[in-house]
Amino acid sequence: MIYVFVCKDKPDHLQVRLDNRPAHVAYLNELNAAGTLKFAGPFLDDAGKPCGSLVAVEAADIAAAKSLAENDPYAKAGLFEQVDIRPWNWVFNNPSA
Repeated sequence: MIYVFVCKDKPDHLQVRLDNRPAHVAYLNELNAAGTLKFAGPFLDDAGKPCGSLVAVEAADIAAAKSLAENDPYAKAGLFEQVDIRPWNWVFNNPSA
């Protein structure tokens, strides 16, 4: 099952994001190499600066998805104000379809 993480950054936490980006990218690269990561990228504010994240992963269940989200270096650094984890059905343009 694919789970999507919709993450909203805490206000005024851009520097936390920037400081932890290398570890976050390394974590996503590990998930990608394992075939777990489906897609990911930042949400942008009106000024074009990152203000959140969208991450889609393959996980056995919601508990496994939560574990992946909690182990993201951004989450460990306290970047996110809110993280919504939802199961998602990839209908259009799914490369595995």
